[in-house]
Amino acid sequence: MILSIVNPNATHAMTESVAQTACMVAAPGTRIDARTNTSGPLSIEGSVDGAMAVPGMLELMRAAEAEGADAHVIACFDDTGLDAARSLLSAPVIGIGEAGARAAGFIARRFTIVTTLSVSVPILEDNLMRYGLAGHATVRASEIPVLELEADPDRTMARLSAEIAAAIAHDRAEAIVLGCAGMTSLATQLSKRHDVPVVDGVAAAITFAQALVALGLRTTAHGLYAPPRGKAENDGEAVLANQNSVSKNTVL
Repeated sequence: MILSIVNPNATHAMTESVAQTACMVAAPGTRIDARTNTSGPLSIEGSVDGAMAVPGMLELMRAAEAEGADAHVIACFDDTGLDAARSLLSAPVIGIGEAGARAAGFIARRFTIVTTLSVSVPILEDNLMRYGLAGHATVRASEIPVLELEADPDRTMARLSAEIAAAIAHDRAEAIVLGCAGMTSLATQLSKRHDVPVVDGVAAAITFAQALVALGLRTTAHGLYAPPRGKAENDGEAVLANQNSVSKNTVL
């Protein structure tokens, strides 16, 4: 099995961290193909960064599928471009935000997502509503910029721990979800410190993606995830919006 992971931002160090987690949880025989969107912003913090990241991210994912990827993971907790990727590609596409939230929903009635900056909170809250989990979750910001997560590990752990403690005390959180791919290495340590399950969306997404492949499931070609229709250019010639992509009906 080939599992494609695309980091929508242009920071290679984050891609490497995500790939390390993926290799630890990948099943025997799974090959991890991790790619960095070098045309995207250095970090994704808010709607503008997310929109800027999508075109390059989709090109990388389309290339990975053409090269034989059996499933894809979007390594941004905002689930940047998730619907577009599912429409463009045939293999299953998992966002780490949805994966982390759904994993928490399996093991706890109430959970809290602890993310980076406040600008991301409304995006994650909207996503939770779409996933049908808003009534069971809250979102908190640690106010640590994405690119500073690894700059001062002690500060990062202290800020995340403070928000987790507040979530347990005030949100009645029974589990915690780490709301950034850059936090992927911290789940075990934080779980031990606070004696609650702490979900890493990267590990959850890898596991779910492998399960979908094992079940023989692929993304539907109907409804929201139908492939893009052909468009007519100025000269009237019809062209496919995804002319270089793998057909929804192609078996890799």
